[in-house]
Amino acid sequence: MGENVAPTPTATPPRKRLVHRLPTPLRQHWKLAATFIAFVAVLAIVFGDSRVRPYITGDATVIASQVTENVTGTVDFFDTSVEHTFEVEFTQADYDKMIEAYETDGDKEWITADLTIDGTLVADVGVRLKGNSTLRGLQNNTSGEGGMQPPEGMELPDGVELPDGMELPDAAATTEGGAPGGMGGRGGMVTLSADDPASLPLLISFDKYVSGRAYQGMTQLSVRPGSPVLNEAMALSLTAESGQPTQRYSYAVYSVNGSETQTRLILEHPDDGYANSLFDSDGVLYKADANSSFTYQGDDQTTYVDQFKQINGEGSQDLQPIISFLKWLDSASDEQFDAELADWVDVDSFARYVATQNLLVNSDDMAGPGKNYYLWYDLDSKKISVVSWDLNLALSGNSEAGPHDSISMGGGGGFGAAQQGATTEGAEPQGAAPQGGGARGGRMRPQAAAPTDGTAPTDGTAAAGGAGGMGGGMGGGMGGNQLKERFLASTAFTETYDSAYRELYEQLFSSGRALEVLDDVAASIPLSDGLTEQALATEVETMRARLQARTDALADDPVMAG
Repeated sequence: MGENVAPTPTATPPRKRLVHRLPTPLRQHWKLAATFIAFVAVLAIVFGDSRVRPYITGDATVIASQVTENVTGTVDFFDTSVEHTFEVEFTQADYDKMIEAYETDGDKEWITADLTIDGTLVADVGVRLKGNSTLRGLQNNTSGEGGMQPPEGMELPDGVELPDGMELPDAAATTEGGAPGGMGGRGGMVTLSADDPASLPLLISFDKYVSGRAYQGMTQLSVRPGSPVLNEAMALSLTAESGQPTQRYSYAVYSVNGSETQTRLILEHPDDGYANSLFDSDGVLYKADANSSFTYQGDDQTTYVDQFKQINGEGSQDLQPIISFLKWLDSASDEQFDAELADWVDVDSFARYVATQNLLVNSDDMAGPGKNYYLWYDLDSKKISVVSWDLNLALSGNSEAGPHDSISMGGGGGFGAAQQGATTEGAEPQGAAPQGGGARGGRMRPQAAAPTDGTAPTDGTAAAGGAGGMGGGMGGGMGGNQLKERFLASTAFTETYDSAYRELYEQLFSSGRALEVLDDVAASIPLSDGLTEQALATEVETMRARLQARTDALADDPVMAG
């Protein structure tokens, strides 16, 4: 019999050292991992209390915390070296409902559409009409022919209408280097028709029906009417050239439901992402409504909600900075205004804004009838700045307007214009001797309201704007902004304004830079069924003559001499 053999005890495996419990790749690269952990720890200590903003794309200029789906497209929409396409498609039934709603009640209803940008299909975008008086001809007009319309945001006085195919009055002569003085030039008037959807100004929303969606970081785009709207593109480009905040734009070959193509100017529409990337510091952006009043109306914020739309910072910020400023502005004496304005407003920035609007002969800025501007409140400095918006009337008025002339829709310093230096009856002039058509620093003279029946005023004053009261009906009498007016009327800020004006003139005009920018812009404009090569060349040469006329008119102005 075999010998009994005791079973061999099962050996207990040796305990692994801690390092062997880690995955092999980590053991092999432990130094790199340790360095990374140490780096994260340092970040947590140094920046632990800092706010972190999510970036939706790799582009550091895109800050849109509410964007969850960013359509990247095939090419940067603002790349001027590429010919862009922009195709909109919606059903006829939806379009008819949108037009009917506006014709009946003035409502701008959204409809669903498919949009193809540079070959990229973005389905189910929101589309609605955009504008105020620009669209007036569509209301109560069963023919569908809108005729020539005044610029966006402008409200005509009671009893004044623009008939279809309106012609300029005989008195509205074309000034040297300028457009007809009373109408703001070709950039301000467009022909709209409900029978031609491609002629209408539209607002495109990428997140209206798909929450959190954006296209290249933008939630909205604005399609401008008219072609090629060279004056607005130039104004946007020159504003950007000066280093001031503005809006990006692109030209595109545009069509609606397979229509003949048109050349359209398409702008980014300020949204949360735009506001958050506008300046290096944090702040809140507010858009002034066309019917807003730049006056203090009590402390109740609900009074201002429809007048100043808050673009970003919802939930953490509100309208109080604007209300507090208006309360101070309404109550401040001239002495207080001079001494304390810098506590409320970035004065240097504001001087550049005001000077730029004059240089660009823009009759519809923050003091124009459309009240086209944004307010930026800087959370660090606690000061307000003004951001330009809707420059479709820029570079279309009187090219001879001087630095201290008021720019109205009747043209600066002449037809339909008040002078910034004119003294209000009974008031003592504050400034120096008149120059360039007005006394520097004097109070502006209010324009007499022109009768709407074409007769002469009965008080012995001349009708602002000339024949038919057109300049008065469409001119500076409907605008006004007490911040801008008091700033220009005060001798305390004259040198600040003149210095900003002189610097901008040298940077943009006397240097020849404006003409170089024109060449760049012209090269980016695509031809289409609606814009021929000859028509584009004519527009470019007209703008070139206007820019040269503006340069020459200001060259000998005393402000330029310093």
